[in-house]
Amino acid sequence: MPFGVAVSNGTAALEIAVKALGLEPGDEVILPSFTIISCALAIIEAGAVPVLVDCDPDTWCMDVSQIEAKVTARTRAIMPVHMYGHPVEMNAIESIAGRHELDVIEDAAEAHGAEYHGRRVGAFGRMSCFSFYANKIITTGEGGMVLCRSEQDAQRARTLRNLCFRPERRFWHTELGHNYRLTNIQAAIGCAQVSAIDEHLRRKRRMASLYSERLAGIESLQLPTERADCKNVFWMYGIVLNDDVPFDAAEFALRLSREGIETRPFFLGMHEQPVLRDRGLFAGEEYPVTERIARRGLYLPSGLALTEEQMEFVCDGVARVFR
Repeated sequence: MPFGVAVSNGTAALEIAVKALGLEPGDEVILPSFTIISCALAIIEAGAVPVLVDCDPDTWCMDVSQIEAKVTARTRAIMPVHMYGHPVEMNAIESIAGRHELDVIEDAAEAHGAEYHGRRVGAFGRMSCFSFYANKIITTGEGGMVLCRSEQDAQRARTLRNLCFRPERRFWHTELGHNYRLTNIQAAIGCAQVSAIDEHLRRKRRMASLYSERLAGIESLQLPTERADCKNVFWMYGIVLNDDVPFDAAEFALRLSREGIETRPFFLGMHEQPVLRDRGLFAGEEYPVTERIARRGLYLPSGLALTEEQMEFVCDGVARVFR
């Protein structure tokens, strides 16, 4: 992508990118059920309707085989989300988008440096969005960026992030925008972070390898995967309890906390979010893979500052829970 527009956070990046499409009320955007609420929020804020598909049981990314059945006359875009560091099947996304003349907005917030068929994520579609939150592979504390294929989209994004000031007349507005600017200090931090991205990626993949080696013998767990022709950056090391385990992820997290191990739960599906249901969205819809992993998945400590000794401690604690 030749143009980048820095913004205050990843949610702002999604909002600006979706709004830049110029959607009309009632237009639809297809996204995964298993993601953070920022994705649905950006679509709703633009006056459009979020339409869900379930996720793949292995990669936890959107199940691309379900997308085409959700395309209607009102569909305008697809929003793939590269989940926990693993890329979405972008060839299929681009093929569907081409057949139906749809735009693609990538959410690459969790997958800095991940690759699909040798291309880094964020290089597909019309626009892509990144987050530089404190726990991301590249961080500015808070921050984000919209990458754009066209100068026209980039200029539109710059206008939307800066209160829609008109270039010909200051403090004169013909539409509403946002104050989503990134500070110069944050930008300087980000530039320094980018210079270390290769080391960060090597470290993330090494951490995942260590976790997988130590946890592979626990048959009760589904560990992260890496599909052929993909490079997973393992932003978070997620694990899912098999169905034969007699407790759920909430109980698992409690037992791990007693071992001195802090964890985080997986996302709750968009169709189960009370605030979205209260808006009349997703009534009666079910997404069984999302529902299963939301109840049986969590991720282990994954920060770059973890030592190998600390990771050994985590693995020993996980093993003790199952013993």
